[in-house]
Amino acid sequence: MKIVFFGTNRLAQIVLEELIKSNYKPQLIITAPDKKAGRGQERQMSPVKQTALKNNLEILQPKDLYESNVKSRLSNVDLSILVAYGQIIPKEILIAPKYGFINVHPSLLPKYRGPSPIQTAILSDDKKIGISIIILDELIDHGPILIQKKITISPKDTHLSLVEYLGKIGARLLIQILPEYLAGSLKPKTQNHSQATFSKRIKKSNGYIDLNNPPDSKTFDRMIRAFYPWPGVYTKLKIKNEKLKIIKFLPGNLIQPEGKRPMTTKEFLNGYPETKKFIGELLNGDNST
Repeated sequence: MKIVFFGTNRLAQIVLEELIKSNYKPQLIITAPDKKAGRGQERQMSPVKQTALKNNLEILQPKDLYESNVKSRLSNVDLSILVAYGQIIPKEILIAPKYGFINVHPSLLPKYRGPSPIQTAILSDDKKIGISIIILDELIDHGPILIQKKITISPKDTHLSLVEYLGKIGARLLIQILPEYLAGSLKPKTQNHSQATFSKRIKKSNGYIDLNNPPDSKTFDRMIRAFYPWPGVYTKLKIKNEKLKIIKFLPGNLIQPEGKRPMTTKEFLNGYPETKKFIGELLNGDNST
């Protein structure tokens, strides 16, 4: 079969890695353009591109699907698989593959459509999350469901840990249902659109803590887990009479001052006792390890 894979981030990379080892190895990978990142503003490849290069797969990185040659490349394709690609797929591209587009989405649709379902589930203190595999249509995460699987969110789960777990589950489910889907024997189930909820795009500023108006301890914990590793939870504070420093809060009750290693809360407050008024209160007075 001729299969095209659309995807960009780590979740998509996990699914792609499993597809490559299966009978459904894609021949063409479409991913986001390289972007500048870090202090040096060096161009960085998406995780999906890294895997594609490692496996000598053809890659396209269109800035705009409406103005690219993607439609012509999909004219003789059997199936497209999309996971966390980052762009809306135009109708003329959606209908190009013989068997359409299948999407792997990390939520129990119709709950948490959109770009940040895992973060939103953690922030909302949900006890369950899951994977939905759907047929893609013109609307965001709106198409009929082929299969879903529910899992429990543990109190220590982070965005990163759930991406790793859900990616593996999603890949296994996808490979499991593809034979039935392609044979036409798997009946899609229409979503209950009246129950749809939506997640928002995460920004760097979402992780900032205003020490004059800090969140309560439970919200603070959920923020740390939801925003790890990006954008992270952080604040700015003068320590040891120096200029403002970025202070990062990490899972496992760790704190990392700018330019320093991560340390326990106790180590941090012992080393920077002048911050206890702000940091100690933010951590609910807990200066234990």
